[in-house]
Formats: sequence, C-alpha cells, structure tokens
Amino acid sequence: MTRRGFLLAAPQSGSGKTTVALAVMAAFRRRGMAVAPFKCGPDFIDPGYHRLVTGRPSVNLDGWMCPEPFVAGTFRLHASGADVAVVEGVMGLFDGIGHAPMEGSSAQVAAVCGLPVVLVVNARGMAASAAALVKGFVGYDERVRIAGVIFNNVGSPSHGELLCRSVATALPELTVFGCIPRDDSLGIPSRHLGLVTAEDNPLSPDYLERLADVAENCLDMAGLADIHILTAPPFSKGGEPPLPANDDAAPFEKERLEERSPVRIAVARDAAFCFVYEDNLRLLREAGAEVVPFSPLADVHLPPGIHGIYLPGGYPELYAERLAANSAMKAAVRDAVEAGMPVYAECGGFIYLTRGMESGEGRQEADFVGIFPVRARMLPKRKALGYRQVEFTAAFGVIAADGARGHEFHYSEVGTMPDAVERCYRVSRQGKELGREGYRLQNCLASYIHLHFGSNDGIAPTFTAACRRYGSR
Repeated sequence: MTRRGFLLAAPQSGSGKTTVALAVMAAFRRRGMAVAPFKCGPDFIDPGYHRLVTGRPSVNLDGWMCPEPFVAGTFRLHASGADVAVVEGVMGLFDGIGHAPMEGSSAQVAAVCGLPVVLVVNARGMAASAAALVKGFVGYDERVRIAGVIFNNVGSPSHGELLCRSVATALPELTVFGCIPRDDSLGIPSRHLGLVTAEDNPLSPDYLERLADVAENCLDMAGLADIHILTAPPFSKGGEPPLPANDDAAPFEKERLEERSPVRIAVARDAAFCFVYEDNLRLLREAGAEVVPFSPLADVHLPPGIHGIYLPGGYPELYAERLAANSAMKAAVRDAVEAGMPVYAECGGFIYLTRGMESGEGRQEADFVGIFPVRARMLPKRKALGYRQVEFTAAFGVIAADGARGHEFHYSEVGTMPDAVERCYRVSRQGKELGREGYRLQNCLASYIHLHFGSNDGIAPTFTAACRRYGSR
C-alpha cells in the first residue's frame, strides 16, 4: 500500500472540499502519479468526479455504515499500488451522526486509517480569526492529526499573506500548503441531490487543466505529495468483525462456499443508474460473481448468460422518457423477475421496477417495468435523508439479528404498496423506528435504501449464491 496520502477536510460544508480535492488529484495525475481517490460518507456524486479526474474508481469510506476494521481494510486494499491516496471528507471534519465526533465522521476515517488531515478553510470574510479557527481544530481530538491547512476563496495576495502570518504566529509548527483565490467559475453545477453527476456534467479537458494549474500555481504540491500516512491506532470500537449474517434464513438463501459454480450478475451502469458503492461490486466479485455492466437506457437485451440483476440508484426521473421508450429492456427485466431470477434494486432501481413515474412538474407519465404495482412521484421537498439501520425480517422468521446499514436520500415517493407485497426490512434511525420496507415479490427485493454490503458480510455471498442456484436450474 502507498505510504503517502491525506484526508482533505473542512470546518463545515460549503468550504470547497470537492473543488480542492479535484484540483489536487488533477495536478498529481498530470505529474504522472497514480492517485487512489476516496470519499468519506455515503455520497455517490463526488466519487464519480474523482473517477473522471484520476482514472481510478473512488471508494466510499464510512465508519457508521461499516465496521472500522472493514474501513481500514478497504482503504489499504484500494490504496495499494498508488503513489498517493487522496480522501475527500464529508461535511465538517468532526460532523457525523448525532453528537458523537467518531460516528460516521471524516475524523473517524482519519483516525481509523491513520490519515493526516489537511484542513480546507473558506477564508472569505476572515483574517486573523482563521488562525483561531484552525487552532481549535488542531487541539480538538488527539486521535486526529492536522498536517496543515489550505485557505480557499482568498480575496487577494495581501489577504493570503495575512492569513499565513496569523497561522505562523498562532501555530508555528503547522504547514500552510497554500491559498486558492476566489474563482466562482471553478464551481460545479448542483441539483436536488447535490452536485450534477459526472455522467451529466463530464468535466472538459480544459477545465481539468485549469484545476491542475490552480493547484500547481497556488499550492505546495511537493509538500502535499510528501505527507506520510500514520500507523493507525487501535479501533475505537474494539476491532469487532463486520455485522454477522444469520445462517438460518435470508431473502436469498445461503450455500456452502465449496458448492460454487460460475455466476454472472448484470449491474445497471449508465447515466440513469450511476449510484453504487464500489465495494458492493468488489464484495460480489469476491463472493465469486462476474459483474457484467449493462445500460437500461441504451441496451435492448440483458447481457447473455446472466443469473441475477442488480439495479442501483441514480436519476431515473431525469431519463424517464428514454427508459419508458425502451420497451425491449423493460420486457427483458420483467421476464427475468417473473422467471424467478434473483433481482436486487435500490432507490432509482426500485423506481424502475414500479409501474413508472406519475405526471407532474412538466413531466409526462412514464411507464416502467411494472413489477411493483405502484407509481413514483417527485416531490417539491426532500422526502428522506440519512443513515438507516435495517433488521431483516420475513414471514419465515428473523434473517439476521443485527441486520445491515445503509443510507437513504431521495425527493420521490411511491404510492401505497399493497399489503400482499412482503416487507423484508424493519427500518430505524438512531433507535427510532421508521417502519417496514424492503419489498419482495418472488426473488426480487427492492428498497429506497442503499445498503452497504460491507455492513454485513453475508449479503454479497448470499445474493451470489441465490444467483448461482438460479443458474444451476
């Protein structure tokens, strides 16, 4: 694994972490360095831009959804072979779930992975107070090492000099890696779920060159490249293993590892279905699956010889007309479900399996696959946001006592699901019950929740085993 890397964090959201992270990654890559990109938290959009800039998949690191040993292990695995690892934080450095600074925060990832932190501070309207802010972060938690600071949105060269002098006086041992001038043209467009995705807004070569120029001209890139990863301290949660899967029952029944045979799982990957945790795909591969990408937008057939389907989230509402017009693909997916093929769908993938989108806000009604007898509608306000704890339940008993963890974020809702459709999830957030979800018809399981397969080490093998058994029939 590379021994060089750092985590770019900030005192609060809106400080410019994503732009700075992309600029640093672009500059490293232009120098000929292999960059391993990561994103703290459950976000899907930033990793898409990381992949576009670095040419490597960006991996989510989340200490609430996944056990700390899994987070540390996946960091080591994906950083292997790179010259430098760059991790983009989420929200403010110590912001996580609830009041606990080490529950789902960037600080937790830094501590677990031994990553020094480079603090990105939005200096707009600040002078010497910036040093006080940084000093507070430096001394807040001994488990987190602040390696230096980058000032963003700096108004002028004299403003930058003032910021640097104030830090040198208050924190002489701390490195200021540079000051980035205010430039609104470097911003990335946003929509209701955050930034516009890389699929919808591919960054032009000229823009990437500008980002790299900004980093080279304004930052100490040699100093950033020389930040060394620390030896990670013991896990704050005692190093417990991933959440266990119960061997008694599951939506997709388990099998012994020695009974493996080839299995191919089709995974929707296009502009409409672009939200998937890279580790979910890795864990499916490690369970023996061949992951076969396909496009519900462009393809008219499912990939040949498949034994299961994974429909991730995305923006199907933005591509409703094209998805609805692709009758051949809708029929292929419907036939697969009706034939008993194992299908797992989350959020946008779940919507694709409903009867379609209702009309409204200038949209025409759009018909989708029609497995679930409801339609989805877009709402003017956010419907759901936050982490979710899932306990698996079913008519035949408990599936996994500790269940799995995931995240939910959407502006749509579906109509009332008939009681005849089985609910396999009991959902909660921080101990508060949120109701029953996880809808199953035949071997098709769908939900608004994006489960992280790293939260329960039985999910990927269980789904893969079900697909393998279907293929053996």
